[in-house]
Amino acid sequence: MFRTSPRELLADRLVAIFDGVTELIARHRPDAVSVESIFYARNVRTTVTLGHARGVLLLAAARACITIHEYPPAEIKKAITGTGGATKEQVQFMVKTLLRLKSVPSPNDAADGVAAALTCLLHARTTDLLAQQAGRSR
Repeated sequence: MFRTSPRELLADRLVAIFDGVTELIARHRPDAVSVESIFYARNVRTTVTLGHARGVLLLAAARACITIHEYPPAEIKKAITGTGGATKEQVQFMVKTLLRLKSVPSPNDAADGVAAALTCLLHARTTDLLAQQAGRSR
């Protein structure tokens, strides 16, 4: 986990994010990366800044030739809680419950990342089950 300071220049923060994600990819060698698709925050500046950070993450994954899965926020919420209109607290609770954690992942946004990863895993599992089902029905 790494953090950037809001006091740093945006360009410096983006470099730190790119370097941190690149390091995590090298260390853990994931098969895929799962991210929340663009959403619009109430504050336009926040939306643009998150878009930059998301772009850097996608660049790092693409450079490492990792498959990228993008899910709209409502699809992640539905996969994790059963409803696309779930609150942040409901998603956090379900992440904690599904993974049998003692507490919600910290910082608060970490639960969002874990929820996106779980959505990817659930989609992959569903796809595998459907393929098996189709193979049996032939």
